[in-house]
Amino acid sequence: MVLRQREALELIIAFLSAVGNLFVCAAVGLNHKLRTVTNYFLVSLAVADICVGAIAIPCAILTDVGLPRHRLHLCLLMLSVLIMFTQSSIFSLLAVAVERYVAIFMPFRYCVLVTPRSAALVILATWLLAFLIGLVPLMGWHKTPPDSGDCFFVLVVDMTYMVYFNFFACVLAPLLVMFLIYARIFVAVKRQVRRVGTERGGPGGERPIGAKMRRETKMAASLFLVLFLFTVCWIPLHVINCFLLLCPRCSVPFELLLTAIILSHANSAVNPFLYAYTMTAFRDTFKAIFLCCRFVPNRNASGSGQVGLPTLKKIKIY
Repeated sequence: MVLRQREALELIIAFLSAVGNLFVCAAVGLNHKLRTVTNYFLVSLAVADICVGAIAIPCAILTDVGLPRHRLHLCLLMLSVLIMFTQSSIFSLLAVAVERYVAIFMPFRYCVLVTPRSAALVILATWLLAFLIGLVPLMGWHKTPPDSGDCFFVLVVDMTYMVYFNFFACVLAPLLVMFLIYARIFVAVKRQVRRVGTERGGPGGERPIGAKMRRETKMAASLFLVLFLFTVCWIPLHVINCFLLLCPRCSVPFELLLTAIILSHANSAVNPFLYAYTMTAFRDTFKAIFLCCRFVPNRNASGSGQVGLPTLKKIKIY
């Protein structure tokens, strides 16, 4: 009964992940003001989440019942796909953090260092590296399959790979780097606010920090929230893997393990809601797509990064 409930919930998450992140890709494709390097990395993240919903979660549901049996390489491939897409998500988030760092600390070199071409190369590199990391079990780092031939994660995937290589090296290290980057960004912004306040005669000065700095800070805060929720959703499962490896006699409640797995998968569905909540341009574009209306940029809000509200007229998409 528990597994059936989990499968139903997983299917709902898979649907939300695929549809919601398709909206993200469509929004960037349809609204030219959303075609920024930052959003290109978010599209890469959205593609990974679409793959989680369309491929990884169905594979996870099959392995819940031990399928496929007596086909080790197919079993390993199905178990590896979620690792691949998760790793791609981490690298996309890392690319976003580095891009935000360059935008705030190297504004005059930003246009030279961060271009659509360089972004495309970084995205290609992140996906290639993610696939190589995910395919490591297929290259030999796995357990001897049980005599029954059942394809269960803990019976086939070696926990030394999941903990020492995947978690410590490929997940935890990038997460720590990203948190340090955002900490540096927020500390720099706080100092800038204090400096401007002092120049204006104290904290009560009327002059705020520059409009560009405000935009960059707001974007960094939104993206940090994406990173924070990713960490909250994935760390519990990795901690359980550590227990399974470092304390073999410790028993992990089956319900707790299922909850951690569902939470990790649910992360793929939350990002579109975050974009809609924290970014006006995404929210307005989502509305236009959802209402099946065509739109043009709002000429009264040029430079604001917002699109016009949906209209009932069939207007050519820019």
